[in-house]
Amino acid sequence: MFNRESLIALQSICIKEITRYFRIWVQTLLPPAITMTLYFVIFGQLIGQRVGQMGGVSYMEYIAPGIIMMSVITNSYSNVVSSFFSAKFQRSIEEMLVSPVPTVYILLGYIFGGVSRGLLTGVIVTIVASQFVSFQVNSWPVVIFVVTLTSMLFATGGLVNAIFAKKFDDISIVPTFILTPLTYLGGVFYSIKLLPEFWQTVSLANPILYMVNAFRYGFLGFSDINITNALILISLFIVGLLSLAYYLLSKGIGIRT
Repeated sequence: MFNRESLIALQSICIKEITRYFRIWVQTLLPPAITMTLYFVIFGQLIGQRVGQMGGVSYMEYIAPGIIMMSVITNSYSNVVSSFFSAKFQRSIEEMLVSPVPTVYILLGYIFGGVSRGLLTGVIVTIVASQFVSFQVNSWPVVIFVVTLTSMLFATGGLVNAIFAKKFDDISIVPTFILTPLTYLGGVFYSIKLLPEFWQTVSLANPILYMVNAFRYGFLGFSDINITNALILISLFIVGLLSLAYYLLSKGIGIRT
């Protein structure tokens, strides 16, 4: 399993995935920077001046970590779901699965591509955010750990979505009807403490809430959610999705006919 040929295959998949989104950087890396700039201008400067402070910091400081995390989630997911489904549609993924390359390396290669794009987008959005707000990072280890785990989670989720998708329209259903609503209701623009008690309890069922708050804790040092519980939940989701993705790939479910 851990032989030179397999490692070369893994490296090739990673390079292919990175080259893919760099080749079309105008579509993959530039839009998040523009979109997030608009978020900071509209929500941060215009609306933020009326909101005032939240959690003891300015509103723009409060939403900055959530906006960064939102871009990481979206780009990690979309990179893998589009890339893997294209490979499945063109039937090139079948050649990979019948090759001597272990399934785990194929899985890791696609996930690495999604994670690299998600993290690169996060860096770009952070640079954009630094033009609007001064960052004071409370814990770099927490920031790096949470953003990496979250990127892995949604890259794997994108892979699972691509495996089950039967046509191009199917790869947009989850982002449109599940991912986007959960992201906007995940505490990016508000604290759940502002909600009535019933809706606070309902919000706890949203996994993105834990990721956004854990990331915010890394920057600002406070969170609506217990940080330990958040890290445990994220880790469990990753293990579950990775196991599912590996099982689907190894069995050829949704790929081989």
